[in-house]
Amino acid sequence: MAFLPLYIPGHKQLKIVIAGGGYAGIAALTTLRRYMPEAEITLIDPRADHLKITHLHETFRYPFSDLLVPFSQLAQRFNCRHVQGELAIDDAVLQQWQQNRCIDIGELALPFDYLLIASGAQSARVAAKETVNVFDLEDFAACAGAELLGGLLAADEGPASCISVIGGGATGIQFLFEIADYLRRQRSGHTLRLVDGGERVLRQFPQGFARYVETRMLELGIEFYPEMRFLAQQADKLLLEEKNSGRTLELPSIMSLVFAGKKPDNRLATNLFGQVVVGHATLGNIFAAGDCAVYQSLGSNAMTAQSAVRKGKLAARNILRHSGMLKVLEPYLHRDIGYVVSLGSADAVGWLALENNVVTGMPALVIKEIVEAQYDLLLSGVDTYLI
Repeated sequence: MAFLPLYIPGHKQLKIVIAGGGYAGIAALTTLRRYMPEAEITLIDPRADHLKITHLHETFRYPFSDLLVPFSQLAQRFNCRHVQGELAIDDAVLQQWQQNRCIDIGELALPFDYLLIASGAQSARVAAKETVNVFDLEDFAACAGAELLGGLLAADEGPASCISVIGGGATGIQFLFEIADYLRRQRSGHTLRLVDGGERVLRQFPQGFARYVETRMLELGIEFYPEMRFLAQQADKLLLEEKNSGRTLELPSIMSLVFAGKKPDNRLATNLFGQVVVGHATLGNIFAAGDCAVYQSLGSNAMTAQSAVRKGKLAARNILRHSGMLKVLEPYLHRDIGYVVSLGSADAVGWLALENNVVTGMPALVIKEIVEAQYDLLLSGVDTYLI
């Protein structure tokens, strides 16, 4: 067994349920298996496959299957059980689970010593989603970008128009540049437009990110409409509203791809060790990790894969410590050490170590490749994360 500081094992074989097979859930699974090979672990997820969701923009050049790892394969590799299903979670249910130490999912009863909730945070869905030719991240989580966009462009018999991308955060920017590359490879006459509610793109990052990205957009002929609110996509028009004046604007557009970020509501509060807190009561046997969890600590609560992995690993270590003889838990203190935004296949912008240390081009791409390789190793059972 690998060494875990401040952990003196108890005598019983733990039954652990992980609800959610995203980045946090997989990080927790691999950590638990590393330090307690004999644990009985059940992984609950509604999908049949683990999806590397932060790579969805790359399906304009790679097969969608490259992003999928079957849970059946992971279950065999890490000696766990996969139950395909989804849990409805609220305060009353959490308190009941803590008291009964058992989850009912369908006709199945899953007793547990510890429960880790790593169900993620849902993407915000646009109110105008029912309008024709409006797509969001959930659509790209079900179909490759090249297949989805290619099919729509092939069916469009009208003159060349514009494709609108709504949202200038990291996801929207990554899709924007991948689509620009895709249209160039297809020799399409369609142009691209970015619409955002802020004054600049990537507002959560240093100013240098926006300067670099907006310069690259200008070079590629991508229109930028800042401080605009998306109203609707009609058959061949985009309806916008200026945030300051309220004036409406009509622009030619054959489709709108809306990336509105993640919903901040319904996230679970935890203490600084990852244990869920309901009201003022700490549920000692229920932990949370990933985008669904807000840790009351100095650590990063950014809804990123990086933070999700670190929370998942820490929650797993603390489950084991809590089950042991000492019960000395580790606080969550992780701070993000960098972030890279992909700008197509040959460019990127990011920061490393310090937020104002902005890197672009090949150095940023190298950082991105290293981070991705590290997670792929984790999926294969090799943990190279130092903390």
